[in-house]
This record gives sequence, C-alpha cells and structure tokens, in this order.
Amino acid sequence: MRRFWTIALVTFGIDQISKYLVVHWLDLINRGEIDIFPPYLVFRMAWNRGVNFGLLSNGSDLARWGLIALALAISAWVIWWMTRERGNWKGRIAGGLLVGGALGNVIDRVLYGAVADFLNMSCCGIENPYAFNVADITVFLGALGLVFFAGTQPKDEKPTPRRR
Repeated sequence: MRRFWTIALVTFGIDQISKYLVVHWLDLINRGEIDIFPPYLVFRMAWNRGVNFGLLSNGSDLARWGLIALALAISAWVIWWMTRERGNWKGRIAGGLLVGGALGNVIDRVLYGAVADFLNMSCCGIENPYAFNVADITVFLGALGLVFFAGTQPKDEKPTPRRR
C-alpha cells in the first residue's frame, strides 16, 4: 500500500501546486487566458461546477456537496479495493492516480465551490472549447489503469485451488 499512498500524495500535490501556480501566481483567475504554445497549449480559466464537460453543473449547493460526497465515496471504495489487491503494483499505481486526482478536485469544490480547470489543447484545425486540469488527467488514467490492471493475478503467484 506504500506505493498507492505515495502515488496518491504526489498526484494530489502536483495537482494542487499546478492549480495554485497557474490560477493565482500567473493570475489566470483575472487574465482569463494565457497563450503558452497556441493552439496546442493554452491556459484558459474555467470553473467546472459539474462533472466531465460541465455535466450536472446547475450550480446548486446540493449538486456541489453531492459531487464531493460521490468523489469521497468512490475514493474510499478504491482505497478499500486496493487493500485487497495483493502484489498488483500496476493496480496500486492506477488506484493512487485516481484517488489523488479525485481528492484534488474535492479540495477545489470545498474551497472554491467549483473545480479550477485551466489546460486547453487544440490541434489540427479543431478548436477544443473545454479546459481540464492535472487531476482530471490522473483520474482518467487511473480509471483506465484499474480497468486494465486491477484484479489481475500477478504472474509470480499461483492461483489458489477452489474447494468443492
């Protein structure tokens, strides 16, 4: 579980530091947009009150606290799941990414009432209207990693025989 907690803590830290640096230190909160390497990378301030792509973003306190409760419940479930995964380092890394990112977005919802999104990437003549953050990336990668790696039997362990 040490690997899981290390990944979760590092993920959470990188997310919160990146948000502080971009949103407050670079003053994106007031500037609105900063061209870094347009159109491939632009810092664009967006406050996401919902889930992915602004779904469920009616702005009510009930929705805000409901999303906080949901993220905490999913994080608790993943933590419980990871305590059951024996010898699965890939699953633990994925779980740490998911939990660290989810808790980073929870902190935003508690402090600001919404998630601070600032990364915007476009390419090849297609303009992406959405912004995201480091936590969003790690939640996605963590969930994808859990799909592929969690629940798999490590190669060095033999399956336990079933009793009849």
